[in-house]
Amino acid sequence: MALSLEERQKFLAEPRIAALSVSAGPDRGPLTVPMWYQYAPGGEVWVLTSVASVKAELIRAAGRFTLMVDRVEPTIRYVSVEGPVSRTVPGTDEHLWEISRRYLPPDEVAAYVEFAKADHGEQICIFLRPERWHSADLGGSS
Repeated sequence: MALSLEERQKFLAEPRIAALSVSAGPDRGPLTVPMWYQYAPGGEVWVLTSVASVKAELIRAAGRFTLMVDRVEPTIRYVSVEGPVSRTVPGTDEHLWEISRRYLPPDEVAAYVEFAKADHGEQICIFLRPERWHSADLGGSS
């Protein structure tokens, strides 16, 4: 059963690991990688990645990407959102802290932020404007 817009947005707003997919060009399948992301219902989705990463280069070239999140319990459910890049901005410490707090226990955030700043290089924040949604719950409402 397809999810309502409210159900899709609520599910996407939960801190799940997304599969990010972006066109890798002619004669290639899409690049698909696990990704942390941030989203609030009704807003844009954003991801934070290295400026020099392959995914950032491919997103710049394609001008759009897809995120898919899923679960298997208590029912099999997924939400996929695809759309154009609405804007990119330099990644900031605030972006890194925000996304780290979304995924990590509070006592691990500071150490991860310190590691990421030293290891990941210059970051870019890429915003997606949701344009197409696909969703289902294969076990009914839960």
